[in-house]
Amino acid sequence: MQVGNKSYRIATDIPDRVPVFPLSGALLLPGAQLPLNIFEPRYLAMFDEALSGNRVIGIIQPALEGGEPKGPVEDLCAVGCLGRILSFGETGDGRYVITLGGICRFRLTEENHKKGRPYRVCSIKPFLTDLEPVDDGTEVDRKALLDSFRAYLDANNLEADWSSVERASTVTLVNSLSMMSPYGPAEKQALLEADDIKTRAETLVAITEISLARESDDPDRVLQ
Repeated sequence: MQVGNKSYRIATDIPDRVPVFPLSGALLLPGAQLPLNIFEPRYLAMFDEALSGNRVIGIIQPALEGGEPKGPVEDLCAVGCLGRILSFGETGDGRYVITLGGICRFRLTEENHKKGRPYRVCSIKPFLTDLEPVDDGTEVDRKALLDSFRAYLDANNLEADWSSVERASTVTLVNSLSMMSPYGPAEKQALLEADDIKTRAETLVAITEISLARESDDPDRVLQ
């Protein structure tokens, strides 16, 4: 996995402990990018330290209410995604504007407590398969994905630049739509934890069908 100027190819390329940024509803995926607007003092401190070190942080959601069994860190989801700081800017009013590049997913193993640190650091186990050559998405039902996207736009009176959509690779399309989707934390976590691009695409289509059926008050509605 190439992220910015750094290659991540084997386990030793991945830190075994990372600062974690709990962010509900946020989704970062390997190979994709996530813009962030940082303003809380503890997270400004976290990014200051990351910038002076390996530039890697973990994006993770708070534990889902009524959801998955409690993991080793009870108030956080068990799985998140590592991101490398690709760009950094100061706004002049105390905020940082940052872009993270997704490296690989990880599973929390434990929290490392250190007195005086304003942010959290956890030990992790990376998903090393995410570092392998990117799945080209040939098994994705691209038509079903685009049909669901079009149906969602139509139902919400939205438009898209279809020429750009058609030019995008299937992998880029799946990951971009997953990250930009307006769904809740549980749906975003399901998209993150999907085993591969094909499964992620199928999960996104299923979530969209459920959303459209709810909006139409027709539980039997399916996309054609």
